[in-house]
Amino acid sequence: MTGTNRPKLGKYAPPGPLRRGPVIVLVEPQLGENIGAAARAMLNCGITELRLVNPRDGWPNPAAYVLASKADPVLDAVSVFTSTADAVADLHRIYATTARHRDMMKEVVTPREAAARMRAEEKDGFRVGILFGRERTGLDNEDVALAHIGISVPLNPGFSSLNLAQAVLLLGYEWFTAADDTAPSRLDTVRGGFATQEELQGLFDHIVDELNQSAFFHNVEPKRGAILRNLRSALQRVPLASQEVHTFRGMLKAIAQGRPLRAALRRKKPAEE
Repeated sequence: MTGTNRPKLGKYAPPGPLRRGPVIVLVEPQLGENIGAAARAMLNCGITELRLVNPRDGWPNPAAYVLASKADPVLDAVSVFTSTADAVADLHRIYATTARHRDMMKEVVTPREAAARMRAEEKDGFRVGILFGRERTGLDNEDVALAHIGISVPLNPGFSSLNLAQAVLLLGYEWFTAADDTAPSRLDTVRGGFATQEELQGLFDHIVDELNQSAFFHNVEPKRGAILRNLRSALQRVPLASQEVHTFRGMLKAIAQGRPLRAALRRKKPAEE
């Protein structure tokens, strides 16, 4: 085996609380491209330590770097082992991904539950690892027997097969979000921020003035109060950006300036006909 190295991530390093994460162990991966895609998925989720057990095409593998998409530091620090037992020898808790029932007594959890447990175990100082099997056949029973807990992804029973990188990303994402405090939603604003009440009032007055000049209320005068209340409510309901208010007022101004031209064109058209 090669020594276990910490990747030099530079600008790709995740924030301190997310750094390192569980060790990802790929058992006898077949394609270098899959190794590279798995490394990319790992770094997406702030997981940085990758171990390989007997990669079919050897290591290092140039094909892995093609699919890594700048996750090269993870690949540069890969450790290679000749057996799964050696690859997990220094770990305290081991999880094995499995898509089928095994003839052994072992607790099997979902990725979400596994992520919560791994976070707690890491907090207690345990080193945690996740085993992923071969692209075509998955993990052998001997590999699964080394694990404390199995992980099974609840998917369509008729088609539950994942490729290697998908499986790594799915587990990595659950691990990442188990400690992520990103708000469930946000409102991105343009430059200038939200419109002030004064700006909204200016837009309201501008609209009303144009409606009056267009004789909009001539035939709906009894409903004028209700219409204006609904208009004001609409303007207040959704936060408008200051830039959006200025855009709307510019549109109203352009419509008003074009009104005489449109009237002249309407008068000219019948005469030509």
